[in-house]
Amino acid sequence: MRIDLHNHTTRCNHAKGSMESYIERAIELGIDIYGFSEHAPMNFDEHYRLKFSEMGLYTSEVEMLQEKYKGQIKILLGYEVDYLEGKMDSRVLNADVDYLIGSVHFLDEWGFDNPEFIAEYQNRDIDTIWQEYFNAIEAMAKMGQFEIVGHLDLIKVFNFMPKKDIRTIATPALKAIKASNMVIELNSAGLRKPVKEIYPSPLLLELAYELEIPITFSSDAHAIGQVGYRYSEAKELATKVGYTQAVSFEKREKLFHTI
Repeated sequence: MRIDLHNHTTRCNHAKGSMESYIERAIELGIDIYGFSEHAPMNFDEHYRLKFSEMGLYTSEVEMLQEKYKGQIKILLGYEVDYLEGKMDSRVLNADVDYLIGSVHFLDEWGFDNPEFIAEYQNRDIDTIWQEYFNAIEAMAKMGQFEIVGHLDLIKVFNFMPKKDIRTIATPALKAIKASNMVIELNSAGLRKPVKEIYPSPLLLELAYELEIPITFSSDAHAIGQVGYRYSEAKELATKVGYTQAVSFEKREKLFHTI
């Protein structure tokens, strides 16, 4: 069973290609379950996300594709939601979707994974940055609003690594993820970034396995050529750690599949 649940559309203003072309590519690659998870609307950083006024259109297009490609591929509807206190919106959190991905892209409104703002790393202590990031992941998990943790260790994107043991920094967040019954994704987009590593790292995936946290798979595609990106490497990492199953969703409920 091949699953790819974290993918974007042109409605976020930084992806390319029609939604249908993503589906056609997924079918070519033998993907069985494909999820659209557009950057959810929010009254913050509005240019890089879906507009509130487009939520209905987004849903309608997914539903059209679900009907058109029924029997060839299962298509799911989701959102990727930025965890930012005071910015998240009930129209998104209560939306009728298959799943929500909770992600941390901002620390105190600093877009730490955006190359435009990479210079800020020189102004902060790297251990403190990592701790703040995983504190935010922990708080996001404790909200109990999301099914999937997006790119668990995204903070490593530019390969600025902490001096402290990463396991010590991340363990409270992973325990909160377990307590909230969430899933983590093996997100291959990290292989396209300076860090050149899947999110999460093998070390953190091993911790997640020990805590019996389920997994899913994601390519985080923003272009047709990124659909199913290096899926075999993500699958190999999962099985090496010990995972035999991966999760998809239907109306916010987990479905388990053999990898």
